[in-house]
Order: sequence, then structure tokens, then C-alpha cells
Amino acid sequence: MCRFFIKSPLSIANLFPSCLYITKWLYIVEKRSCFVKTVDLTTGSVQRVILTLALPLVGSSLLQFTYSLVDMFWVGALGSDAVASIGAASFYILLGQAIQSLIVVGAGIKVSQAVGKRDDSRIQRYVRAGRRANLMLGLLFAGVLVSTGPYLIGFLNMQDQGVEELAYRYLLVSAPMLVFSFFNLLFARLFSAYGNTTTAMRINATGVILNMVLSPLFIYPLGLGVLGAGIATLVANIVMFGFFWHRAHALFQWKKTVMPTSEDYKELLRLGFPMATQRVLFTVIGIILGRMIGTYGTEAIAAQRIGLQIESIAYMMIGGLNGAIASYTGQNLGAQKVERVHEGYRVTTRLGMLYTGLIMLVFLLVPDTLIGLFVEDARTIDIGASYLQIIGFSLVFASLEMIGNGYFSGLGLPKIPATISIVFTVARIPLALLLEPYLGIDAIWWSIALSSVIKGLVSALYVQFTKKEVTSLAETV
Repeated sequence: MCRFFIKSPLSIANLFPSCLYITKWLYIVEKRSCFVKTVDLTTGSVQRVILTLALPLVGSSLLQFTYSLVDMFWVGALGSDAVASIGAASFYILLGQAIQSLIVVGAGIKVSQAVGKRDDSRIQRYVRAGRRANLMLGLLFAGVLVSTGPYLIGFLNMQDQGVEELAYRYLLVSAPMLVFSFFNLLFARLFSAYGNTTTAMRINATGVILNMVLSPLFIYPLGLGVLGAGIATLVANIVMFGFFWHRAHALFQWKKTVMPTSEDYKELLRLGFPMATQRVLFTVIGIILGRMIGTYGTEAIAAQRIGLQIESIAYMMIGGLNGAIASYTGQNLGAQKVERVHEGYRVTTRLGMLYTGLIMLVFLLVPDTLIGLFVEDARTIDIGASYLQIIGFSLVFASLEMIGNGYFSGLGLPKIPATISIVFTVARIPLALLLEPYLGIDAIWWSIALSSVIKGLVSALYVQFTKKEVTSLAETV
């Protein structure tokens, strides 16, 4: 298929008018739908409310997943080196998004609770505080990537100068992309705090469809290769930012003169710091493990990159439930509906475990087939299949951790999931080093899987231990 495309670039170019038509249609539908500012999550069937809130988030993740697979297909046709270069740069893109959760988490918690209390003044203050802090952080991180990129890529010890150069070029394009991506993630979280996840899904759909068409055009007909994939993502995020910015003006009523105080910024940072620390540490541990993986060759890096993309099949649903339970819990806590808070956790957990159980079976039964969809290299397929089988074992427990994460965030207790994650994520490194002499590269996969199992179990136990605290929290919000 790739060979046919390279010989016939016009076959994809002819799709461009269709892409523009679909993008225009999605924007028109999105524009008509966003007059509903707030969705009340404090009444009605709990399961219906959770699913109504989660499904647009899952839809956004599904669209992003579809793009990632298509992009991996086009990049995979360039060879394992191309996949490895994007995989290396992606560690630092994920690091930026982890740092940004310092703003996103705190803003999401405070806005959802303020929506539940119907306190418009607090809503406006926290939205403005989040927007300003987000801009400063985005520009700062982009500057760090541009100025220190060669050293960051070199740290991964890929032992291939050509792959490292490709990775740095991709990182250069990703630096400005992250500034826009930061805002897109913030807006999506704030829309979710209002219970309005559909608008964000439609905007994300517009960006993903545009990205899916531009990526192969930039990679092949324009001959930009890996750099083309990065430019396509940059353009898509700029377009998404434009749509989010336009919609946010109406939703957040920025014309009002309510200004954030220094205490508002401190509160955002206080709530966001534990989760940001957790996510940054998670990414840093991933970078260190990536350095270990790099010693097994570019095939190993490519295998993990492909495996992560396939693994996101599970996380698109878990992520949707995570966002849903966070907003749901925040609004119901603000409305002092404690029993609905507990019921929401139970319903969300059942849904998450059912879905990830099904994905686990697929990963255990046909892992080599899944990896083989993207590359033909036998060693890459073998390493990737082993990754999926081992990680598949832990997916149900990972759903417990992520749903618990959203639940505690909605309660305004982010320190609990952050502490759980930090302790057991750090344990991955000594565990991998301990097992590596016996299992080789599989030791790294097992260190990830076993830590996920423990984190899920501990998170579920903490939910039970803190049930009595929810009532007192509801009275103090």
C-alpha cells in the first residue's frame, strides 16, 4: 500500500478537498452545539451521566488513536530508524505535557467544584489564572527543548547518529507545537469541568482529520519524511487552538472583569503540584527505561513505540473514564451529594475493568499480528509482541489506578494518587535492573506491568479507607 502511495501521490492529494469539507462540517456542527454552556452532573442516572460525559472523551481519544495508527503506518514505511527517532523525541513531548498538568489539574479541580457550587466569580478567576500560567509555561518549555534538544536526545544513548539527528529535527518542530497543544489540553479539561465534553470532541475531530491527511502529504509527496509528520501535527494543533479559542470566549465569558488573585494562582499550583510531580516522574522514569531499551538497538525502541500506540486502545477508554469521574466527582462534591460521589466511583470502576479485560485477552492471544500491521522487521515484531503480552496482564489494574486518580482529583485530594504513583513508578528501575540478567529486555516490560498491578490495588484500597472523609470535604468546598 505504501509503495502504491509513493508512486501515486495524487491519490492522497485528491482527498484534500474532502478533508476540508469534513473539517468545515465538523466546525459548523460544533458551533451549533456549544450554546449549552454547562451540563449538570448532579442529577439523573449515575451510569448514564458517566457514560454521557465519558463517551465524547473516548471519542476524542479514538480519533487521536486512529491518527496515531495511520501516522505510525506511514512513518513505519520509512523504516525502524524513523519510528525510533519519533519515539525518542516523544519522551520529551510527553514530559512537557506532564509538566503542564501542574496547571491543567488544578484548574480542572477548582472550576468543576465552582460549577457545582454555581459560583460564577470563582469560575472566571480560575479560568483566567489557568490561561495565563499555561502561556508562560508553554513558552518556557518550548525554549528549553530548542536550546537543549541535542543533549536531551543524546541522553537516550541510541548509538546511531542518523537516528539522533532525525529525532532532534522532529523535536524542533514539536517545540512550537507544544505551546498550542498546551492550550488545547487546558481548554478540553475546562470544558469537561463544565460537563461539556462534546464540544472538545468535535474540535479534536477537526484537528485529527486534518492531521491524518496532511501527514502522508508532507511525508511522501513533499519528501519531508519524519519532519513532515511533525509539521502536520503542528498545523493541526494551530487549527484546533483557533477553534478552542473562539469557543472559549463564549463559554468562559472573558469579557467580564473578574481578575484572579495571587491566592488563586497558589491554589492552582498547590492542587496541580502532586499530579504534575507524579506525571513528570513517570515520564522521567520512562526516559531512563528508554535509555535501557536503547541498548538493545533501534528495533527495540521502535517495538516499544509501536506497542505504546497499540496499548493506547485500552487507555483511550480508561482516559475517558478518568476525565469523566474527575468532573463528575467535583460537581457532586460541590453540590454536597456524597452518595452520588460513591456511586459514581463504583459505576466507573465496573465499566473500566470490563473494557480492559477484553483488551487484555486480545493482547495475550494475537500480539504478533498487531505489531506486524506496522512493520515487517522480524526482531521488531518479536520484541513488540512480548511487550503487548506482558503489559496486557496489567491492564485491568491500570484501570483501577487511573479511575482512582480521577476520583481523588475530583475530591481535591491529588496527593493520594500522586504518592501511590511516585512510590511504585520509581520501583520500576531497580526492579528492571534486578530482572534484566535473567529476562533481558522483557525485564523492563515486567517492571512496568508489576508496578501497575500494585498501583491499581493500592489505589482501590485507599478509596475504601477515605470514604468517611468525603462528607467533611463536601462541607468545606
